[in-house]
Amino acid sequence: MYKAIIVDDEAVVRVGLKNTIDWREHGFELIGDYANGREAWEAIEQDKPDLVISDISMPFMDGLELAGLVVESYPYIKIIILTGFDQFDYAQQALRLKVSDFILKPITAREIRQLLDKVRGEMDEERQRREDLSRLQSQLKQSVPLLKERFLERLVAVGLGKAEIDDRFAYFGLPPLAANTVVVAADIDDFGERELLSYEHDVEFLRFAAFDIFEEIAEREQAIVFRTREERMVAILSLNGSENDLYEAAFRFAEAVRYHIEKFLKFTVTAGVGRICHSAEMLPASYKGALSALDYRFLYGKNQVLGILDMEGQPDAVPPPSWDRKLVSIVKTGSIQEAHDLIGRGIAELKQSRVPIEACFLYMQKIVLTLMNAIQDVVAHDREASIDSQMMLMDVYSYKTLDEIEGWLKQVVYAVMTEIADNRNHFTSMQIHRAVEYIETNYANDKMSLQDLCRHVLMSTSYFSLVFKQQTGETFIEYLTGVRMAKAKELLQSTSLKSYEIACQVGYSDPNYFSLLFKKRAGVTPKEYRDKLTKENGF
Repeated sequence: MYKAIIVDDEAVVRVGLKNTIDWREHGFELIGDYANGREAWEAIEQDKPDLVISDISMPFMDGLELAGLVVESYPYIKIIILTGFDQFDYAQQALRLKVSDFILKPITAREIRQLLDKVRGEMDEERQRREDLSRLQSQLKQSVPLLKERFLERLVAVGLGKAEIDDRFAYFGLPPLAANTVVVAADIDDFGERELLSYEHDVEFLRFAAFDIFEEIAEREQAIVFRTREERMVAILSLNGSENDLYEAAFRFAEAVRYHIEKFLKFTVTAGVGRICHSAEMLPASYKGALSALDYRFLYGKNQVLGILDMEGQPDAVPPPSWDRKLVSIVKTGSIQEAHDLIGRGIAELKQSRVPIEACFLYMQKIVLTLMNAIQDVVAHDREASIDSQMMLMDVYSYKTLDEIEGWLKQVVYAVMTEIADNRNHFTSMQIHRAVEYIETNYANDKMSLQDLCRHVLMSTSYFSLVFKQQTGETFIEYLTGVRMAKAKELLQSTSLKSYEIACQVGYSDPNYFSLLFKKRAGVTPKEYRDKLTKENGF
């Protein structure tokens, strides 16, 4: 069942479409109807419908402006434009926006039903095309040669010299990388509702179906993609523009992959976005960041797009050499019990190996150094870590048995995890504090957007929305509206400005929309609010 909404400022049209059409019979669930484009856009961001049926001429935001926003942010949503204006330029604009249909009013119920059946057929065909296992099997046999995948895996996992990179890129016909490059790694969480048979090839078909979607979306961003031996899907995106533009492209790509796999295959993936690098030789650093971001799935759950910059910020130095990434991953995600279990297994292996005690001391010191490096990765440079690594390195020599060392190492891990957790909370709180200050300072800007705010605080929109709601209890739009309404009340109480003047001063170019929001928040219109204050104060 697909989700649909209606947008039209004529109530009679909305009521007619709701009541004369059996939406479920045509494969749709009507989840809302709205009188203007602005209200509809807020609903689209919240509910992500599959189909939008919209009039063109509406107050606050017209249908073509709404269609532009939808196409830019959610290109997978289909749009049908209904209009009473038989003008060629409207049709041209609709074609440029790639809307599904541009229909002239008046339209009969029968025509609407036929239109819904047509759109549903297109959606069903897309789903069928992705789930056609026989087609996928054929494509699997013709996929990128294993040699090319292994080269790309070595490129991002180990690193290669410039001469070999240039030679292999030319040999495989790969496009040259631009000035800025970033790696995105996606991993299947589980297979959800699907009941898998015990045959290995059934799992492989589903994995290939996911990679088929991954590859198809990557073509739009001109990204290089491959699968690793661990069955992760990896994309290398590059851009000659700004780093912000590349990050936005990477998160847009990852979000589209996440959405389409869940939508059409009925299982979920989590994607990690690494840090930007400036040459092909530096790709391993970006890949390592993408994998580290994936590790945070333990904290934030499945079906997410996670950026390493959101999790750990930008490191001040070159990443430390790799050791046991699993231990560092557990320490960063804060699973104390799992970390202690891993330490217990490691100590047991040392006992069985019967290595000399001096070798154990060196081994433990290496672990401590790795953990200290992990702290440097995630603790902001302006916050001094409270853990004295030199003291910890010397402490190990005061123990005489591996059992004592096990207890000591668990204490070290607990201290490191506490330090990292404190810093993560501090880092996120500081970013949200900066965001709130930005809103309080710039609320009068009627062009303020979530993207502008995220650029200011250097966070991705998906992660910012998650932590902003956690810390403030409101979405960005709700919080911004609350600030603007509070300022409007102050001006109504302390000045004699007209309602339209106050609307302009608090960030609303449309006074009617301002009055509508004010009444929704305060329960009365701006004029009624001022009259009430005047009466209460006896003026």
